[in-house]
Amino acid sequence: MARDTDKTKRTQQVYTLLVEVGRRTGDGLPDGATGAALMCYASGVDEAEAVRETVAILKQADLAPLDVTGYGTLEERLAEGHDIEADERELMQRALDENSVIVAQMTPFFEDAKGGSDTLH
Repeated sequence: MARDTDKTKRTQQVYTLLVEVGRRTGDGLPDGATGAALMCYASGVDEAEAVRETVAILKQADLAPLDVTGYGTLEERLAEGHDIEADERELMQRALDENSVIVAQMTPFFEDAKGGSDTLH
């Protein structure tokens, strides 16, 4: 019986996700960019739901998600020793309050002029 109660009481949490996106027509990335990394805070009852919602929203925004790396909840990140600034905590709280996905930072990738791999600028 306790399991049924646990399922009905699952609460939303906020997960920190790093999403790598490729290029797509209308994506709004700068000219010459080969893609971007997006730091997102997404609410969900578990990380899988947060990832699904984030990918769906980014696709609706004409972005092309390629890979998602999860860094866990605020509590999990603190337990791992992450230093989390007040402004980051505010964005996490906003994602929770609004049951939404917040893109906190977008860093475009540009191909190295020497023909090498992608680099952050």
